[in-house]
Amino acid sequence: MRAIRFWEIDFLRGIAIILMIIYHFLFDLNLFEGWSIDTQNGLFLLLGRTSAALFLVLVGISLTLSWSKGEKEKRNNTRHFILRGIKLFLLGLLITIFTWLLLQKEFIIFGVLHFIGVSIILSIPFLKLSAKTNMAIGLMIIIIGLWLSKMTFPFNHLLWLGFVPQGFNTLDYFPTFPWFGIVLFGVSIGRWTYKGYFRKFKFIKKPNNLIINMLCYAGKNSLLIYFIHQPILISITYLLEII
Repeated sequence: MRAIRFWEIDFLRGIAIILMIIYHFLFDLNLFEGWSIDTQNGLFLLLGRTSAALFLVLVGISLTLSWSKGEKEKRNNTRHFILRGIKLFLLGLLITIFTWLLLQKEFIIFGVLHFIGVSIILSIPFLKLSAKTNMAIGLMIIIIGLWLSKMTFPFNHLLWLGFVPQGFNTLDYFPTFPWFGIVLFGVSIGRWTYKGYFRKFKFIKKPNNLIINMLCYAGKNSLLIYFIHQPILISITYLLEII
């Protein structure tokens, strides 16, 4: 079966990637160059959270598409999702090693790649549920996550779930509660709008526009861009310091 690409998904993912790059560049300027940019509050924090939420909603939609495609191809979806999740989690561990070597004190333990890897595996039973059920469970997970975020705990083995240990500091943290709720929102949207690997609504044909083409290209290559963007941005910050 020849894979159908829904260009609007690539386009929106491309927008999320660009927002992420802008946010991370501002973050790097503050961290490495001492620029007075508060990325933890106000509009800049909203920029980062919007990027993350949009990207994770699209992760959920993409999971429904992948699951539906696997069913059409009579592929072992469970095995495919488990292997894919493990692969992304291992890539997340490379980020852990890199940030530990670079920063040590605030290195990334459970960042977005770790989370997406775990989410892919966790999503398997939810992809068989209805859109309404996923929306309700997703909302419950977000509420629990927001409640947990107001507390700290005297242990660290449930860090991946959202039980933040005392004195914990990291540059990137995406606990399962509340962020898996956002993924389930995406699964719910996917079940409503792309059930059976088919677009359930009328949509325009992809315009032949340079900006749209570039954003779609970025969306198709989001994992590669995620891996290379920070080394490039950090290099730019050092060049700015030299200049």
